[in-house]
Amino acid sequence: MVMDAVHPRVLADLGRALSLELTAVQQYMTQASLLGFWGDEASAERFREETVEEMQHAERIVQHMLSLGVAPAASQLQPVRHAPDLLGLLEQNTELEEQLIHHYDQAARFCGLVGDQPNGDFFRSLLEDEQHHGRELEAWLQELGGRRRRGYARYGSGRRGALSQRATF
Repeated sequence: MVMDAVHPRVLADLGRALSLELTAVQQYMTQASLLGFWGDEASAERFREETVEEMQHAERIVQHMLSLGVAPAASQLQPVRHAPDLLGLLEQNTELEEQLIHHYDQAARFCGLVGDQPNGDFFRSLLEDEQHHGRELEAWLQELGGRRRRGYARYGSGRRGALSQRATF
């Protein structure tokens, strides 16, 4: 497929996808290090695995853009989101995954509207991966008792002293 044949919005959606995936890489990598600093090596390792998965998505997007004759460029990375504990980190990551899912769903739908099946298939493939990833994060959240209703206001007061000794950013 030559670049002229690709709708400009599809190209923009690819660029946005790259930005979101690299945001996820940055976030998971940082949070893995933070969890390691907190002494939670098992969770840190899971976050490192998430980092690799998101990096693989970014690489797929770069390769796809190159195949279309487009120079890949991530335009805006979101800042890393943080929290005082694992549950909070998972809540933040679930929100990021929801952004990815929404973006890929919208991009695939647009490709359907303009009759661009190859790029629609590409976005649907990424959508399926992110939906699976979102389900895994939700399951992990449920193992830890589920999401909090109102941010960190419900965080147990008995643990607040331990939090002040933890590294946060």
